[in-house]
Amino acid sequence: MKKLREIGTSSIWLFKGSVLDIPVDAIVNAANSTLLGGGGVDGAIHRAAGPRLLAECRTLGGCPVGSAKITKAYDITYAKHIIHTVGPVYHGSPREASQLASCYASSLDLASQADCSSVAFPCISCGVYGYPLSEAAHIALQATEKWLSAHKAAQLQIYLCCFRASEYAAYEQLG
Repeated sequence: MKKLREIGTSSIWLFKGSVLDIPVDAIVNAANSTLLGGGGVDGAIHRAAGPRLLAECRTLGGCPVGSAKITKAYDITYAKHIIHTVGPVYHGSPREASQLASCYASSLDLASQADCSSVAFPCISCGVYGYPLSEAAHIALQATEKWLSAHKAAQLQIYLCCFRASEYAAYEQLG
């Protein structure tokens, strides 16, 4: 684990592993807009949390791109919440960068409202949604820094979790 930034009483950390590998108050799920499970990190989180997660997600009515919704963590005993956010499918438009940044800000808003002191993010939109890793890492770090700067009273540990070595390398280049 490597500290990337310290802003006020909060820190942003780089972690090599899955969001399911680190004990935190809230895990962020890179979900699809239905919130009903899928592949990649979304499928892994749904499997780990158990069937009650799917039952709760069915009551939420989906989620638009760039937004987030929060649920209980159910069978993931070391987390209290799962924050589901829907990243954009990459086509290279500036709107997608704004939507990706909004995923991080919306998720941090929900974590703060739920009194979380720690949150773990996967590399949102970097799997089948095709967002280039270096660009996505830059947006993620910039969005979390901006959120922390706007919420100076926050006492939050943010973990940017990199399941693949290529994801970790993209963040390391940002220092």
